[in-house]
Amino acid sequence: MTVTIRDARPDDEARWRALWDGYLAFYAVTVAPEITNNTWRRVFDPASSIAMRVAEVDGTLMGFALYLTHEGTWIMGKDCYLEDLYVDDAARGMGIGRTLLDDLVALCRKEGWSRLYWHTSESNERARSLYDSYVESDGHIRYRINF
Repeated sequence: MTVTIRDARPDDEARWRALWDGYLAFYAVTVAPEITNNTWRRVFDPASSIAMRVAEVDGTLMGFALYLTHEGTWIMGKDCYLEDLYVDDAARGMGIGRTLLDDLVALCRKEGWSRLYWHTSESNERARSLYDSYVESDGHIRYRINF
């Protein structure tokens, strides 16, 4: 198995949408089609802070990491927020999630970003096992008001 991590390309759209649907199904959420369309557009918009790395296994997209960078009040550089990380069910347990995360860690170091952070569902034990191998939870609890 050969895993290649690279920036997303416009010709990845159909396969990314299939993976995105699997990601949303995993979390049992629905995202309006116009939001999905907008997310895809922003990945390629130079004015957007959203970017995507993809994992290609033997020529087939099997995972993605959507992230964004932003300034922070407690740092000099930028924070990198990993918003979405997903690996196709057929490829789980093959190390692709770790490879995507390792790639993002390396990208943060290369770009001189100050921190990488993310969050996940308390019930997402498989992801938490991976994430815990990098760093312990910092003990923060997320609060969110939807409008």
